[in-house]
Amino acid sequence: MQHLLSLKELDKPALLSIIQKGLEIKKHPESFYHACERKGLLMLFQKTSTRTSLSFQSGMNQMGGYAVPMDWDSSNFSISPIQYEARYASRNCDVIMARLKHHSDLLELAKYSTVPVINGCCDKYHPCQALADFMTIYETAGTFSGITVTYVGIHNNVANSLVAGCVSLGIKLLLVTPIVNSPAWDDELMQLAYQSGLVENAHELSQAVSRSDFVYTDTWIDMEFFRDPRYETERNRRIEQMLPYQLNRKNLNGYSPYIMHDMPIHPGFEIEEELVESERSIIYRQAENRMHVQKSLLLHLLQP
Repeated sequence: MQHLLSLKELDKPALLSIIQKGLEIKKHPESFYHACERKGLLMLFQKTSTRTSLSFQSGMNQMGGYAVPMDWDSSNFSISPIQYEARYASRNCDVIMARLKHHSDLLELAKYSTVPVINGCCDKYHPCQALADFMTIYETAGTFSGITVTYVGIHNNVANSLVAGCVSLGIKLLLVTPIVNSPAWDDELMQLAYQSGLVENAHELSQAVSRSDFVYTDTWIDMEFFRDPRYETERNRRIEQMLPYQLNRKNLNGYSPYIMHDMPIHPGFEIEEELVESERSIIYRQAENRMHVQKSLLLHLLQP
């Protein structure tokens, strides 16, 4: 049994297999209508969701299975030690997808589950998003060989899973990340990444884009804090510090890489609205690919 908690669990052959199967599923979805016949997916949500919820439910249903959404705070997971609820829940489904606030809770869930656990996003990693990102890069470029990606924004959970995947796949990754989300920092991951020679820090976005085939940005404020008045001081500090790193025409400096964003988008902050709808934007394809590659992931984890 295998879990997907960070993306570090998947080596290059496994990653390539999942991505290529995702592309096959996207082209011929009808061939997989019964691939998960009578299989059950439990979806645990401690955070809000659009893409994760819709893509997993749609994907599982389209493959003949079923999905059961459960709100963490409305369930007994919120009032009982995770180990007991995990042992029960995993007897009623074939796979669990959990979108939790803390990676430590996800590890506890995986430790006691008797079925595969998928990290649907936590404070440290977002592996399902990264799978869709790499599928989109491969679909767009036709290769991973010689590809350079710039990630600009906060060093967060998305950045970590991108780092892990780029190291496995041999993709060059430039990080323009003036601020680090402390809970997201993975020192072991970053040491290995820097040693690989594939990941490096860049201080200026305008310089990094000259080397990049793809430029990727993400929100500066985590979704659970975006409208929280208690977070206003930190929110304002981040906006002030990060505005010079906004993904916009000026910072692209005449270059035209493909534009990526994992959504939800806050136009006028991390990205200017014009770029979201530009001819080089692959943001909506990137979001669409969540479902296709997650179908492939489910098949990978459920195989006997």
